[in-house]
Amino acid sequence: MTEPEPRILVCLTEIECDDFLKASDREWLNSLPHVRWLVPPPQDEAAWTAKLLEFRPEILIAAWKTPTLPVVLLEEGSRFLKYVCYLPGSVRKLVPRAFIESGLQVTTWGSSISRTISECALLLTLMSLRRASHWALGMHREGKWKDDSLVTQSLFGRRVGLHGFGAIGQALIPLLQPFGVSISAFSPSVPDDVFASCGIARADTLEELFAGSDVLIELAPYTPKNRHLVGKKLLSLLPDGAVFVNVGRGAVTDEEAVAELAQSGRVQVALDVYEKEPLPLDSPFRGMENVTLLPHISGPTRDRRCDAGAFAMQNLKHYLAGEPLESSVSLDVYDRAS
Repeated sequence: MTEPEPRILVCLTEIECDDFLKASDREWLNSLPHVRWLVPPPQDEAAWTAKLLEFRPEILIAAWKTPTLPVVLLEEGSRFLKYVCYLPGSVRKLVPRAFIESGLQVTTWGSSISRTISECALLLTLMSLRRASHWALGMHREGKWKDDSLVTQSLFGRRVGLHGFGAIGQALIPLLQPFGVSISAFSPSVPDDVFASCGIARADTLEELFAGSDVLIELAPYTPKNRHLVGKKLLSLLPDGAVFVNVGRGAVTDEEAVAELAQSGRVQVALDVYEKEPLPLDSPFRGMENVTLLPHISGPTRDRRCDAGAFAMQNLKHYLAGEPLESSVSLDVYDRAS
């Protein structure tokens, strides 16, 4: 006897459908025998629970606006949900930890967005070197024009250090290479052959990396061990005129130390991630002329969310075929997510 086709619930907003799913993806989903679209998601907890218990999906396709999974689904007789195909990144707002403990399979956009994050890291680097944020705001608001105080730098020929060398760091290499930079990275868990294949040097210590980088790009993942790893001591090793960029995790840095470094005027700082988000209105980073700020937008731009959607549909096909999934969320991955 063949197994019945699984019930699939697509629970997204109209915008999420348009951004993540191409027309071909929607057509393929609609060709499956038991698919229901819940667009937009119900925001009432009771209504959401009722919809789940009524349809009893084995697979849930979800995104940012999908409500949190109700714990009633963990009760005996209600464990019909087997796989959450999550289109964005961190699932902590959607999936309580107990679901991962119970064996629920969950996947995210994984490395499908790496190139857009690396693109943003390059943008922040170039903006900092050219002081673009300072001059753009000055010209718009104060009628500024270049004067004797103008100091700009080029990326060509610089020493670039990467703290972390996972998928994002590796996607950054081809974007940096046209600038003739020398690149080194500190990432003890990455094998030597990956460094060799990318043609970059391994820094043996963080001290070596920071002291030898004109541009330091923070990409390290967050773990309890990494919390505030980058503090005053490491930051003080950056050369005068250096650029410090963080598109990784805000909590990896001691933000008080980063703010103190920025206030010294010795380096340029560019941040897209923060320990507390949204960034508080009274943050010392706001208003500093040598600090470029973005509101955590280094992930996929709206026009490239379809990359994550395509990755998700491939994972769904793997699941339906009984094949291994990519970018699965283990308890360790869950605990490290923001």
